[in-house]
Amino acid sequence: MRKTIVDPAAEFVLAVERVFGARPRVLDGSRAVLLGDVKLSLEAGERELWLVRMHALALEDWIAKVDVDGDIEAAVRCAKEVIDRE
Repeated sequence: MRKTIVDPAAEFVLAVERVFGARPRVLDGSRAVLLGDVKLSLEAGERELWLVRMHALALEDWIAKVDVDGDIEAAVRCAKEVIDRE
């Protein structure tokens, strides 16, 4: 019997690139990416996607949290909607 391991983080960077149409800067071993001044970070065992606005001098403004319910690309689309509203 073969076991299949599902790792949402493995698809995360590719999903961000597809949804945003830009290649993100990969941070923290593909669990976080930077697009302009916004960091998207997978947390809590890939169940939460946090949006963080990065400011000068390493200050962070935590904007929102999107729940990841199995489909990482759907979560990234929701994150894009939040960023577009800002």
